[in-house]
Amino acid sequence: MSERIFNFNAGPAAIPQSVLEEVRDDLLNYKGEGLSVMEMSHRSKSFDAIIKSAEALMKEVMEIPDGYKVVFFQGGATLQFAAVPMNLLTDGKFADYVNSGSWSKKAISEAKKLGKTVNVIASSEDDNFTHIPKGYKVTPGAEYLHITSNNTIFGTQYQEFPATGNVPLIADMSSDINCRKIDVSKFGLIYAGAQKNLGPSGTTIVIIREDLMKRSPENIPSMCSYNIIGGKDSLYNTPPTFGIYIIKLILEWIKGQGGLGKLEEINRKKAKMLYDSIDNSDFYRGTAKEDSRSIMNVTFRLPSEELEQKFVAEALQKGMLGLKGHRSVGGIRASIYNAVPMKAIETLVGFMADFKKQNG
Repeated sequence: MSERIFNFNAGPAAIPQSVLEEVRDDLLNYKGEGLSVMEMSHRSKSFDAIIKSAEALMKEVMEIPDGYKVVFFQGGATLQFAAVPMNLLTDGKFADYVNSGSWSKKAISEAKKLGKTVNVIASSEDDNFTHIPKGYKVTPGAEYLHITSNNTIFGTQYQEFPATGNVPLIADMSSDINCRKIDVSKFGLIYAGAQKNLGPSGTTIVIIREDLMKRSPENIPSMCSYNIIGGKDSLYNTPPTFGIYIIKLILEWIKGQGGLGKLEEINRKKAKMLYDSIDNSDFYRGTAKEDSRSIMNVTFRLPSEELEQKFVAEALQKGMLGLKGHRSVGGIRASIYNAVPMKAIETLVGFMADFKKQNG
């Protein structure tokens, strides 16, 4: 293709073009230093400035209060499924989990593999994960409550976060971090794979309250220890240097867009445009219940699987990639992360109208 495609992939996902252009310009010779960030020592002054800037920008953009640490991990959010109970769930005690989709189920499974006691206090599995569970209470004595803030596969998202009192709230925010403003002080720990809204795959962000960081036991693997990795400012070993550099650039881009308040406004407009196109049609059918709809992953079905396959193929011919639903559920999924421009949504909505006329 002569032009860049509209990227609706669920992850790795779209990166702002201006960020890619800056990476391109700096790729061979970063700021006149004669080498790439990929070649740079993680102990160098230049990379030290990059990683410190990335942490400071994350705190600024998300308005993270004092008493929290931003830590850069490897292993994706999937490693955090195990790291959270390793660090925070004491043997002989239990934690509460909410099961709202595939990634929640995997987090529960990983905790159980470690022999930890998991209490699933709410689930929407019997409704095929079409909504976010509500009306539950945290179990007294729980060491934490774990939730998945946005369910990429099923297109659901927490509209309000549960009140947990003195029980730390832990959230996997991989697919919606920095899509909207949140009150970080409500959480004990937030983790997110970078490959949706923050950068390339291979880097994971952990935002942890410092008192919880100190709870890491000494008998767990060093690479899973919040106290070890956080205590060494993410430099216990060689971190994913290039990914952290791109995260820094994307955080600068977020600031340049007007911050999370402005991005949330744009994201809600994008989502509304797409949901209106679905709701005002008897041809397309949304799969997530209205009170749980995600503004990051819009999932819907067509009258038949054959039409869905045709939809995806013709959309690709029109310059739109990544609209096939997850293999476990089928259908159509448009992931409309921060870097997906309004023009992409307008193009998709126009295509949907034309496709309906031709096939309805």
